[in-house]
Amino acid sequence: MISYDNILNQHVAAIPPSGIRKFFDIVAERKDAISLGVGEPDFVTPWHIRDAGIYSLEKGHTYYTSNSGLSELRQAVSNYLARRFHVEYDPQGEVLITVGGSEAIDLLIRTIVAPGDEVLVPEPSFVCYSPCVTLAGGISVPVVTKAEDEFRLTADQLRAAITPKTKLLVFPFPNNPTGGIMRKKDLEEIAEILRDTDIIVLSDEIYGELTYDAEHVSIASIPGMKERTILVSGFSKAYAMTGWRLGYACGPTPLIKVMTKVHQYAIMCTPTVSQYAAIEALNHGDKDIAMMREEYNHRRRLMVDGFRKMGLSCFEPHGAFYTFPCIQSTGFSSTTFAERLLDEENVAVVPGNAFGASGEGYIRCSYAYSIGTITEALKRIGRFVEKHSK
Repeated sequence: MISYDNILNQHVAAIPPSGIRKFFDIVAERKDAISLGVGEPDFVTPWHIRDAGIYSLEKGHTYYTSNSGLSELRQAVSNYLARRFHVEYDPQGEVLITVGGSEAIDLLIRTIVAPGDEVLVPEPSFVCYSPCVTLAGGISVPVVTKAEDEFRLTADQLRAAITPKTKLLVFPFPNNPTGGIMRKKDLEEIAEILRDTDIIVLSDEIYGELTYDAEHVSIASIPGMKERTILVSGFSKAYAMTGWRLGYACGPTPLIKVMTKVHQYAIMCTPTVSQYAAIEALNHGDKDIAMMREEYNHRRRLMVDGFRKMGLSCFEPHGAFYTFPCIQSTGFSSTTFAERLLDEENVAVVPGNAFGASGEGYIRCSYAYSIGTITEALKRIGRFVEKHSK
């Protein structure tokens, strides 16, 4: 009898599965369950974007593209970032098209992190960063952000966390799960610390288009930061293109060159049809973003007000499409709250500790759902909280 325990890479086998997907899989098997758990827009990809993909198939564009992606798409990415976020990249050597933003994150970490290197990861944060660091042999160092600081990474926190082994700073803003953002003044304070170091910044800006109280500012636009920053983004959130699996990384040519080499051997290139659709999205999708952001903003206010009315403290998110209410008043752990809420009220949320130990005492609820769904979910959660509050 073969022993798979002896065959598996124990370094990999020890990585826990995603806490998000666990509840997603449970809900998929339950009738009449309401899920606030998945960070996926409930909008269909706008028709003109879908039409561009369909037209590319009709034209027979079904072949491999350059490893880096279609030159037209790289130019469109460059134009878009310059126009919207005031940061310029050479499409010939500083832009790489990837399979979602997730591949871009993995590529950078594999490109620069060696065994023993430390990577600073502000938490709570998205679930992929620390496992990717572990897979590269690095050491993930959590830097805990707090509700009283609006879940921002402060300059003092960063300064205290840096050691001679620090290689990379993950910069996940606007933040999933908290909705925290970094304003220009915050970025300038962070830049002041990093300018005299060799630390690279992985700026995950996948939610950059979805801010509500202030325009998103990229850390790459701050003087002295572009040369040490890889800007990662994509099309899933802003354009409701999750299933198209397309993203991009922009940064200094020496880093993009090696990231492209890893991409070349692991992936080859991204789906051609998705690339043609993405060109249309970048060139003509601003109105779509504005429409969806306005709807998310309405839902955001509804959800924040709903949690506060039921007695749960809830930071008002400034970006992305998540709320992160505190559930400590119930006496439950994050996992117990989520499990019992699902059992008793058929509502799925994500335990806050899925996003790092500092997320304990919170739950993540996405408002990328219809008003009707959110209203009914809040009604059920309120009933659950009233029943169990101490």
